[in-house]
Amino acid sequence: MPPAASTDPAAGEHALQLATAVMLVEVMRADPSFHAGEREAVLAGLRDKFALSDDEAQRLTELAEDAAKRSTDLFSFTSRINERFEMPQKLRMIEHMWRVAYADGHLSAHERHVLWRVADLLHVPQGAYVNARIRAEKEAGIG
Repeated sequence: MPPAASTDPAAGEHALQLATAVMLVEVMRADPSFHAGEREAVLAGLRDKFALSDDEAQRLTELAEDAAKRSTDLFSFTSRINERFEMPQKLRMIEHMWRVAYADGHLSAHERHVLWRVADLLHVPQGAYVNARIRAEKEAGIG
């Protein structure tokens, strides 16, 4: 579970970063075969989204992997994201998630399901979800 909401802005920002990192990690975990490119896509997404250093992104990814393993649902994380992100920020995150999914050159059914589920929990319109996928496919040289 992400830390409880707090009046401390730094704690709130950390909780948001962790929730976002868990979403990226969930896509990486959805593929049964590990590919180093997926981890790099997670790190790149976190550096881009939150302007983190390499060390900060690495540590946040480790925390997110631990949180994802202990979590029983995605709602606790997506609700935090819904509280703080506007739709353009959510779409950017979904695009980063697609990049993680395509980092190994293919999309598994489990990755597709995780992405669909997260987009649904974030109230991302279907058309925007598809456009984010298309942009990530083009970037990966797949589309």
